[in-house]
Amino acid sequence: PPLLFHACGYFLLALKLQCMTHKEDSPKKSYLSLFEGDRDEYDRRYSSFPDTLKIKMKGMAKDMFYFGYDNYMKYAFPEDELNPIDCQGRGPDVLNPSNININDVLGNYSLTLIDTLDTLLVLGNVSEFHRAVKLVIDTVSFDKDSTVQVFEANIRILGSLISAHILLTDPKHPFGNVGLEDYDNELLHLAHDLAVRLLPAFENTSTGIPYPRVNLKSGVPPDSINETCTAGAGSLLVEFGILSRLIGDSTFEWVARRAVRALWKLRSNETGLLGNVVNIQTGQWVSKQSGLGAGMDSFYEYLLKSYILFGEKEDYRMFQASYESIQNHLRRGRESCNEGEGDPPLYVNVNMFNGQIMNTWIDSLQAFFPGLLVLNGDVEEAICLHAFYYAIWKRFGALPERYNWQLQAPDVLFYPLRPELVESTYLLYQATKNPFYLHVGMDILESLEKNAKVRCGYATLHHVVDKSKEDRMESFFLSETCKYLYLLFDDDNPLHKSENKYIFTTEGHVVPIDKRFREKQWNDLSPCEKVVTDQETSNGPFSNNSNCDRIPEERRYSLPLKSVYMRQIDHMVGLF
Repeated sequence: PPLLFHACGYFLLALKLQCMTHKEDSPKKSYLSLFEGDRDEYDRRYSSFPDTLKIKMKGMAKDMFYFGYDNYMKYAFPEDELNPIDCQGRGPDVLNPSNININDVLGNYSLTLIDTLDTLLVLGNVSEFHRAVKLVIDTVSFDKDSTVQVFEANIRILGSLISAHILLTDPKHPFGNVGLEDYDNELLHLAHDLAVRLLPAFENTSTGIPYPRVNLKSGVPPDSINETCTAGAGSLLVEFGILSRLIGDSTFEWVARRAVRALWKLRSNETGLLGNVVNIQTGQWVSKQSGLGAGMDSFYEYLLKSYILFGEKEDYRMFQASYESIQNHLRRGRESCNEGEGDPPLYVNVNMFNGQIMNTWIDSLQAFFPGLLVLNGDVEEAICLHAFYYAIWKRFGALPERYNWQLQAPDVLFYPLRPELVESTYLLYQATKNPFYLHVGMDILESLEKNAKVRCGYATLHHVVDKSKEDRMESFFLSETCKYLYLLFDDDNPLHKSENKYIFTTEGHVVPIDKRFREKQWNDLSPCEKVVTDQETSNGPFSNNSNCDRIPEERRYSLPLKSVYMRQIDHMVGLF
C-alpha cells in the first residue's frame, strides 16, 4: 500500500473525517475533500502571464546575471569565486587542504569565468563572450598544485571549455556564426590538457571506478581515500565522450564508460538499485542508501543524456532498467499524478538491497528529476514531483539542502543558490507552455532578489528560515540558475528558434545533438555494441515527435496539476 507520509496532524484530520462519516451512516467522503475549498484560488493566481510581465522578468533575470558576473570580474577575477558580501575573490584554501567543501571545487583556474562562457552567448552578448574566451586563453593554466574533485573539474571546467569550443567553431549551432578571428582550437587544447591531468584517477583502481580527487600536477594524492560516490564516478561520460569524439582519441570515453559499467555491475540483484558510496578497490558499498539526490542524481541523468548524444543502445538499456527499479522501489504515493485517491507521488531514500525506507528526508538536488522525467517523456509524473518542490520553495523562499517530509521541516538549512528547481521549471515550461511555470520562475526570481542579494552579488543562504547568509557565490549560480531563469522568460532565444537540437550538461552547458558525436574514429568498445541509427532514434524519447505534444492543447490553459492536488501538496509541506 502507498506510504502515508503526513505528520501527526495530517493523520488526525483523516481520522476525524473517518469518524464523521460513520455517524448516522452518512455518505463516505474522500479525505481529498478536505482540500477542495475555493478551487478558483489557484486558477486566478496561475492561469495567465502577460507578455509585459514576461519581458520584465526576462530583464530581471538578465540584470541578476550581470550583477553577479560584473562584480566577479571587477572584484574577484582571476580567482575562482566571488565573495559577494566582502567583495573579494576566493581561491583554494591552501592553509587547510582538508577543506574539501572549498578545495574540491576551486582549483585556482578562474572557475567562475570558465563556467560562465556559454551563458554570455545565451544572453546574446557576443562581444563579452569573445573577451572572456580571450581571457581564458591568455590567463588560464592547469599546471597547478591544486587537488580537485574529478567530478567537479569535469562538469564545471571541462564541460564548459568543450561547449564554448563547439559554439565558436560550428556555425550550425543555435547562436550562428560567432567565430573568433585567429581562434586556433585553444579551448579544445585546454580541455584536452585538463582531461589528461584527470586520467590518473582511473589508474591503480581494481574496479575501474576512479579515485574521487587528483592533484593537477602530481596525480592521485598518496593519502587519497578509496571511497567515491556513484554520481561522482559515473557522471563523466558526456564530457569525456564528446572530447574523445572531437579529438579522435578513445581513451577518455573508454575510461568513463568503464567506470559506468563497473558501477552497473555492482547493482543489487534483488532490486536493481545502486548504492550511494562505493569502495573503488573492493567494489563493496560503503553507503547502501539509494535515492535520487546527492551522490546519485547525475548518474541517472547521464545514462539518458549519453544515449541522446552518442546513440549507444547500452546507455539507454541501463537507463530504462534504472528507471524501472526507481519506480518499483523508490516511488511512494498514488499511482497517477493527476487522478485518484492517496498521497502525491514522492521518491524516498531506501536500502539498495531490500527497498526499505532508510530515512524521512529528501534533498534539494533531487529537484532535477522532474526535468529528467520531461526528457524521458514522462511529463505528467514530472508535473507532480515538481509541484512538491515548488511548495517547499513557497514556504521558505528557497530550497533547504535537506527537507524532512515527515516532520514538515528542514533537516539541513542552507541553500547555496542551486539551479535544480529552476532547471526543471524551465524544461516543464518548454514541454507544456503552461503559464503556471512562468509564475514559478517569477517566485524564484523575486525570492532570490529579496533574500540573497548583497553588496556585490548573490550570497548562499546559511539558514532558509532566518535568511542569514554565507559569503559565497558558487559558479553554478551564473552558469545554471541565471541561465535557466533567463531562458524561461525568453521565448525568442536562438536556442528556442533553432532547427538544430541540443541538450544541457549537468552543469547547464549547451551541447548540440550532432551527427558527428554518433560517429567514432575507432572500433566499437565492445563487439556486441551497436551504434543506434537515425531511423532507430526517431522513435526514442528525444525524437522529433516532441513530448510537448503529449500535453493536450487545452491543458495548456488550465492548471498542470488539479487544484485539489495542489492544495494537498501545499498542506503537506505546512503552507496551511
